[in-house]
Amino acid sequence: MSNKVVMNADVSHGKIDKNIYGHFAEHLGRCIYEGLWVGEDSPIPNTNGIRNDVLQALKDLNIPVLRWPGGCFADEYHWKDGIGPREQRKRMVNTHWGGVIENNHFGTHEFLMLCDMLDTEPYINGNVGSGTVQEMSEWVEYMTFDGESPMANWRKENGREEPWKVKYFGVGNENWGCGGNMRPQYYADLYRRFQTYVRNYGDNKIFKIAGGPNVDDYHWTEVLMREARHLMDGLSLHYYVHPGGFMNKGDAVRFDQQEWKISMQKAVFIEELIEKHSTIMDKYDPEKRIALIIDEWGAWYDVEPGTNPGFLYQQNTVRDAVIAGVSLNIFNNHNDRVRMANIAQMVNVIQAMVLTDEDKMLLTPTYHVFRMYKVHQDAERIDLSLDSKMLEVDGKQHPQVSASASKAEDGTIHVSLCNLDNDNQADIDFELRGTDFTNVSGEIITSEKMNDHNTFENPDKVAPTNFTGFVKEGSKLKVTLPAMSVVVLTIK
Repeated sequence: MSNKVVMNADVSHGKIDKNIYGHFAEHLGRCIYEGLWVGEDSPIPNTNGIRNDVLQALKDLNIPVLRWPGGCFADEYHWKDGIGPREQRKRMVNTHWGGVIENNHFGTHEFLMLCDMLDTEPYINGNVGSGTVQEMSEWVEYMTFDGESPMANWRKENGREEPWKVKYFGVGNENWGCGGNMRPQYYADLYRRFQTYVRNYGDNKIFKIAGGPNVDDYHWTEVLMREARHLMDGLSLHYYVHPGGFMNKGDAVRFDQQEWKISMQKAVFIEELIEKHSTIMDKYDPEKRIALIIDEWGAWYDVEPGTNPGFLYQQNTVRDAVIAGVSLNIFNNHNDRVRMANIAQMVNVIQAMVLTDEDKMLLTPTYHVFRMYKVHQDAERIDLSLDSKMLEVDGKQHPQVSASASKAEDGTIHVSLCNLDNDNQADIDFELRGTDFTNVSGEIITSEKMNDHNTFENPDKVAPTNFTGFVKEGSKLKVTLPAMSVVVLTIK
């Protein structure tokens, strides 16, 4: 059976928010320390303590927004420990992630400096679980108030005269779990209280994000929307792909065909979650003012053998490239409600863009997908219908092909396509309506084996190449996607 795609290039479904291509950096394992921050005295080339190779790689992704400092770490983080002279900062134990010493050398000033260097919007996650209203209120004042106040004066003493622009602020994280094991009614009341003191100073307008549900906890969404919708701009959702379940997640590299299939099925499941949570949100917010913020997502496996189990360091294969492509297509196609997403995580943790080993660095297959897909950022989503062959695993079906399409300001059309089948190519009959096009080009990421990945010895084992698997027939294309591949077509 052939898969069929019909695209109506003259029918727009609104803008794909660039923030869908956001990232997440937590004080976890080697994400911040070694991955991003090496300090000014490091032999690794750096700019103000940020390592240059990783910085340049991330800049090439046009990262729109970066979430920090967690995650579970956010609800044990006390921001005042991370400012002032570094040698005087409080050392603490990172109880969530490996029981290691956190020296607080990377704090508010360093994070906001990194955002400036990346030209990215900061998304700061405040501490509701173990923090106070005063602490959260003073953090916002410290960062954004331009005037005479104890916090603004303290910021100036610490070397920053001008306030920062901080647009996105999360009021707590996973408060149903590591952020306090709360019931939704209790968190809804706490959210209402805490957010009151997350103030707008001057022309800095904060987009307030409430801690949303864990996977399919629809009751949580119902309660938060019912009790606090008028006080929030966004509601978060967390979802990870675990082939073997949360307690036995499966190996990142040494997996079999069945695990591949389960991984694809679980990647597609995020669409059902978005649709069901959105239905509840629509009941209370039919104008879709409140964004669904998927600020933790990705494939999460068992840690690499021989590494600290609390550091969540895992490899990244072709499977992860396809999971990333499928997820981003789904987010694009739900751009009416999904207006930010933050993959977990940026460097050396879970589904990372970049892996480092001392002074060495490599780009993962997931990195390459984000670079290929950046063309969708702030582009117009155009109408695309897909009739896909279905694949089956454990009695459940999921599509072989995933797709989304957008149009840039200059009229260039980009279509992203994924073949979720690791055994068979996907033949696509592609009809393009509402546009006259003369030129088609493409880029693909795939590999010979589903377990293929990049290593420090062979960093380009899985890398993008030109894609030529298409034939133009008038207003139609015949496209052949190799097994387990991600393709982006450029149509002019």
